This record gives sequence, C-alpha cells and structure tokens, in this order.
Amino acid sequence: MRMQALVQAIYPPQCLCCDAVVDQDFALCGPCWRDTPFVAGLACDRCGLPLVGEEATGARILCDDCLRLARPWDRGRAVATYGGNARRMVLQLKHADRLDLARPLGDWMARAAADILEPGMIIAPVPLHWLRLLRRRTNQSALLSARIARSTGLDHIPDLLVRIRHTPSQEGRGRDARFRNLSAALRAHPRRIAQAQGRHVLLVDDVMTSGATLAAGADALLAAGVAQVSVLVLARVAHPGG
Repeated sequence: MRMQALVQAIYPPQCLCCDAVVDQDFALCGPCWRDTPFVAGLACDRCGLPLVGEEATGARILCDDCLRLARPWDRGRAVATYGGNARRMVLQLKHADRLDLARPLGDWMARAAADILEPGMIIAPVPLHWLRLLRRRTNQSALLSARIARSTGLDHIPDLLVRIRHTPSQEGRGRDARFRNLSAALRAHPRRIAQAQGRHVLLVDDVMTSGATLAAGADALLAAGVAQVSVLVLARVAHPGG
C-alpha cells in the first residue's frame, strides 16, 4: 500500500482523454466526462440507441430501425453514442495503439450489459480478416471482449467467428450497401462452434452504425447452432440511416 501511494504521488492518475490529474486510475476528468455522450435513460432494447421518453419498467422499447429491420439478434446495449470523447477513444484504441483503453472501456461495456447478461453466456468478438489484422496488429473488438469476459467471469471464445472474405471498408456506404458488403463474409469457426451450440452468445464490437456487421455475425452463429445472440457495442451511431 505504501509503495502504491508513493507511485501515485510521483505519477498521479491522469484522465483517459487528457492530461488532467484525476482521483483514480482509468477515470475521466469532469470536462471529459461531460463531453462523453453516455447512453442513459430510455434506449432501444435491441440496439442501445437512445430514445426520447421515460423508461418504463419491464417494457422492451425498440427504435424505428429495429421495428423496421429484421434483426437476427435478440437484445443489445451500447455505452455511448458515437461522438465527442466516445469517438476519440474508439479511434485511439483502433488506430493509435492506446491498448490501455481496453480495460476501462471493457469495464464500462460490462456494466452497460449487466441487465442482459446470463449465466452460461459466451462472450465473442466480431473478427477482422487476417489481412486487416496484419495491418492493425490487434483486433480492438477482441481486446474489449476479453476484458468483458474477465470482468463478468463468463466464457470467452475470441475466435468463435472468422471472417472468410476480405471486405472493403464500410465507411461512406449507405445501409443497403453495408449489408451487401458483409453478405456471407463471416462464419462460425468449425473447431470452436461445438462449445457454443445451444448457448447464448454476446457478440461484441466497438461501433454499431447500420448493424450490418453484427447481423452477419449473428446470422452465422445462429446457422451454426447457437441458441440465441445478443449484442454489445462501445458506441452506437445516433443517426444510422446512412
């Protein structure tokens, strides 16, 4: 304890997003907290999109997209909308080698999903194609899912899904193009799927825009014998129509 106090005196904890000193490790300072659009209050039960209105106990409220689209998963949660510091942290984790962010962000995700977690659930990430993984060196979704599994004590299968087709970036594509781009791009790993058959899988990704990637993953898992799929993302794009 003395050594820890000495270390903190010499190297005080800093905000995850800036250099401001904070009271504890892996925390945000006041201004950065206010610039992080956390999802609070009423939200879509299937994708985590914030909604206008008051929470109704026991009611499952869906957004317009989830009423209109046949989502292959059951329930979904998001920590924040994709903007402000949430966007900055996603990009830092994905492109700036801020691997230290996986621990606090994964813990936030575990708390956001607390009400949909079940005993025996499996945690699995959305996979990267090996060519993209070679360029990035890490799969940010796998880093997050590993931390979520550790925080919750649930089983983690990091390669339950594999990406069998190298797809172009989704950036700049409309909803229909996003779904076409991901068609038949994912499948269940033939040597891992037996562990998940008949069980509930929580599929983890960093960002949800249209839901095309999560839908492709959920479809592949259900086709391979998984009983149920729910989804969890760090950030949900607030205007996913494009």
